[in-house]
Amino acid sequence: QVQLVESGGGLVQPGGSLRLSCATSGFTLDAYNIGWFRQAPGKEREGVSYIRGRSGRTYYADDVKGRFAISRDSANNMVYLQMNSLEPKDTAVYYCAREKYSIPTLEPKDYDYWGQGTQVTVSS
Repeated sequence: QVQLVESGGGLVQPGGSLRLSCATSGFTLDAYNIGWFRQAPGKEREGVSYIRGRSGRTYYADDVKGRFAISRDSANNMVYLQMNSLEPKDTAVYYCAREKYSIPTLEPKDYDYWGQGTQVTVSS
């Protein structure tokens, strides 16, 4: 019953912006930490950002700090990732996921439900 569905990816030029959406269902959004991850071809999945269910506190990986912003709309069970000043290195499939435990991490092994991913390509 738990589902997460990403949308909003696409092709954008360097310096451009995209907003990714994660539609969730089957659980109370504010009770769980939600993370954004990305995976480029031939590379390991890496954590991008999370938002804590309890407090709404946010965290960002160093590579995206100052450029990306995670947010949520609990009434509509939505989580967003606003991505600004995009660079070619940001090209990847982006996933949202629900964390198993209350102590937040950006380790993929700590997340139990995942969306299908949405492709982001940053290229001129």
